[in-house]
Amino acid sequence: MDYSATQKGFRQRKLQPNVRLRNNLMDDSDGSELFEDTSGCASPTSHQRNLHSGRPMAGFPGESMLSDPVSNFAMAYGSSLASQGKEIMDKNLDRFIPISKLKYYFAVDTVYVGKKLGLLVFPYMHENWEVSYQQDTPVAPRFDINAPDLYIPAMGFITYVLVAGLALGTQNRFTPELLGVQASSALVWLIMEVLAVLLSLYLVTVNTDLTTIDLLAFAGYKYVGMIIGVVAGLLFGRPAYYISLLWCCASIFVFMTRTLRLKLLSEAAAEGRLVRGARNQLRMYLTMCIAAAQPLFMYWFTYHLIR
Repeated sequence: MDYSATQKGFRQRKLQPNVRLRNNLMDDSDGSELFEDTSGCASPTSHQRNLHSGRPMAGFPGESMLSDPVSNFAMAYGSSLASQGKEIMDKNLDRFIPISKLKYYFAVDTVYVGKKLGLLVFPYMHENWEVSYQQDTPVAPRFDINAPDLYIPAMGFITYVLVAGLALGTQNRFTPELLGVQASSALVWLIMEVLAVLLSLYLVTVNTDLTTIDLLAFAGYKYVGMIIGVVAGLLFGRPAYYISLLWCCASIFVFMTRTLRLKLLSEAAAEGRLVRGARNQLRMYLTMCIAAAQPLFMYWFTYHLIR
């Protein structure tokens, strides 16, 4: 008996089921898959079709919100509240800083600026210091040389800062920090001066039509004399600085005295007589103090710029 042949046939019979099973699996994979792939054959949904076509969805929640009358009423009410808040803020801001009146103080022209600068430097020959009115309203500065303005004080402050920087540069002491200190100190002292005058007017109980902007304008006129003094000192030396500054200090003293005297004594001026008594003396002293403070500030802010 041939055992090798028998064993060979046994191996063939035993391997045939495995081969048959493997072939069946390959045939099944060619015919049909165990799990269906639906990633590429899925049809687009209605949401995707609406997005591609650019049409809004019928069930979009914002559409119903916009069409809701309650939402429209809320939007209108919110806009009305915003406008009312803006009006309240403008009124409260205008109470302290009358922005609507600032246009009056900048209504100037070249002729007015030239005449006002001449009046600040040579006030001795000027006779009429009263401000002109038209229907209880002061006329614009370009029509009246006695009217206060903010153009000359603003330009004077900026020019003073530039001239101070030039003076520091000629002395090799210029730094941006020092120039900033110079400008900020001049501005702070100007504000403190105006606040001190307002407090003095309140304590003396002066009935006047002077406003905070008027006081700011009058206090800012001293920058004209400061610029003249510093420029004269830079060009001709320290003696020219003292001579020109002394002249400008005397001019600003006369200008402030004659201007504020009519403002602070408006009751007496309206009645055409001088008011006697302690209250009138206090007003005169206050006028003299305000006028005398201008030369002190002018010298204080300029003496260190000339060496």
